[in-house]
Amino acid sequence: MKKPFTCTAIVTAAMVLAGCSGSTETAGGDAGQEGKTAKIGIVQFAEHPALDASYKGFVETMEDAGYSKDSFDYKNAQGDQSNCTTIAQTFVNDGDDLIYAIATPAAQAAANETSDIPIVVSAVTDPAASGLADSNDKPGGNVTGASDLTPVESQISLLKELLPDAKKIAIMYCNAEDNSRIQAELAQKACEKEGLEYQVATVTDSNQIQQVTESLIGKVDAIYVPTDNLLAEGMSTLSKVATENHIPTIVGEEGMVESGGLMTNGIDYHELGVLAANQAIDILENGADPADMAIAYYPDDKCELIVNQSTLNSLGIELPASLKDKAEFITEEE
Repeated sequence: MKKPFTCTAIVTAAMVLAGCSGSTETAGGDAGQEGKTAKIGIVQFAEHPALDASYKGFVETMEDAGYSKDSFDYKNAQGDQSNCTTIAQTFVNDGDDLIYAIATPAAQAAANETSDIPIVVSAVTDPAASGLADSNDKPGGNVTGASDLTPVESQISLLKELLPDAKKIAIMYCNAEDNSRIQAELAQKACEKEGLEYQVATVTDSNQIQQVTESLIGKVDAIYVPTDNLLAEGMSTLSKVATENHIPTIVGEEGMVESGGLMTNGIDYHELGVLAANQAIDILENGADPADMAIAYYPDDKCELIVNQSTLNSLGIELPASLKDKAEFITEEE
């Protein structure tokens, strides 16, 4: 797997932690207990590799900062928006010190339930456009966090570099997810810039994934899938149909590649969890106000080219040297 990166936000947070390392005070608790404790509710929208990695990065960073395992109340909504609301209500009723919300639907549910408890989000593409913040530079409320905005333009350029003769692609996403819609619009602009025709293909539930993918056979040269929760969960179905019909899939993140997508130039969701945890620590230990904490972004120059070797072999595509030299190859079994 990829090595963690170092950026200003992490270095700053490390300096903050160094200044607090001698304290035995608990966050939201009593002094003298072993480690730090706080009531941190974690709501994760769905179970798939990207969101799982954001959860893991957050908890590991908090534990490394001295927070005990008892600090975390983790609940997975299993892709159900109503579950997100119920979970958020539980955290509010419990009087949690902070809520960590993973993915846009989870973040929106938490924000709808409280304007007082600090909410730190990750795997949210555009908090401002999703109604979670006044602006991404100065959120203005009780929500901050780390965006999973992927380098959509460079991913479309990647597709063009891999398939220079491609004429038309499908942009496939779940039309019920704000994060996916935002990326799809960026992808359309990128296609226009690259001189590619595009066809929008949307799904609303997992039962439609196979049918919609099959509808693209013979109509497009490739499929682009942004970071989309529904399609991340159903990527194995999408990629199986596409690959069997010799349609390459360029996807938004590494977990989708692990599930059969051909390749991505993507962000590291574990590191999004790290960024979010550093914000949470600043809030809990230093009284930082989410209203003044800018949304954090994964650096574009840290994105990595990930290729599924098995899918590549099945498609019979030869990578150009410009891509082969910088690619990390994985298989679905890893």
